[in-house]
This record gives sequence, structure tokens and C-alpha cells, in this order.
Amino acid sequence: MHKILVSAAFVLALSACSEQKPAEPAPPPPPPVKPVEPAVAAPAAAAPAAGDPVAEAEQIFSTRCTVCHGATGKGDGAGAAALNPKPRDYSDAAWQKSVTDDVLAKVILEGGQAIGKSPLMAPSPDLKDKPEVIKALVAKVRSFAPKG
Repeated sequence: MHKILVSAAFVLALSACSEQKPAEPAPPPPPPVKPVEPAVAAPAAAAPAAGDPVAEAEQIFSTRCTVCHGATGKGDGAGAAALNPKPRDYSDAAWQKSVTDDVLAKVILEGGQAIGKSPLMAPSPDLKDKPEVIKALVAKVRSFAPKG
């Protein structure tokens, strides 16, 4: 009898040890992901009227030139901080007197390196067939000269 009890206890102990624990419930699914709405693009700058070189020059200046030269032409655009040498300050009266319109046109079209200045001043070869736009850009640069 004693052997039967010991055997039964042993069997119960083994069965208790070998029993698998009930599986834990699966974690709840993650909450649904809220769809991300596409970013709204900033309205594009209005294209200049066809055949209006002054409007085209204004758009070119605001998109290409202000990055370095700044909106007021002082050479303080957002990109200027990383440049060495710093962009030209168009409001410098001495510089305005020292440069001709032809030199300005050459720099606009061919870049700073074309006149021995910084190659960081990028050329605009796309304006080669737009002399009136180049003339309007020169006038824009001249507009920053101090008055008087």
C-alpha cells in the first residue's frame, strides 16, 4: 500500500510538473494607425506673364538670388551664413559705383568665376536668350543702391 501511495504521489508530481501552463492570451492588436494626410504644398509662385521681362526678373530674383543676397540685397539671405566669401551687398554705394552694367550682366549669365570672383555665384545659362530679363535683373541689382 505504501508503494502504491508513493507511486501515486510520484505520478501526480510528474503530471503536475509536465502540465503545460495555459497559453497567455494574445496581446490586443495595436490601435489602428490614423492615416497621415499629405502635406499641403505651399502655393507656387505665380508664373510671370509671358513676355514680361521685368516680372520674370522679379520672380528669378526672389527664387534664385534672395537665398544668398537676401530680399533687401544686403547679402544676408538664409544661405549666406554658410558661404565664404559672403555674397555681395548690393546696397554698398562704393561697390555700385565700381561695377558696370555689362559686368553685372556677365556675372548674372556666366557666374562669379567668369570675372574672377567667387564660383559660388552660380551662372544662369538659361537666360542666354533673354537679354531683356538680364537687363531687368541688372536694374533690380541697381535698385538696392543708396538713394542720393
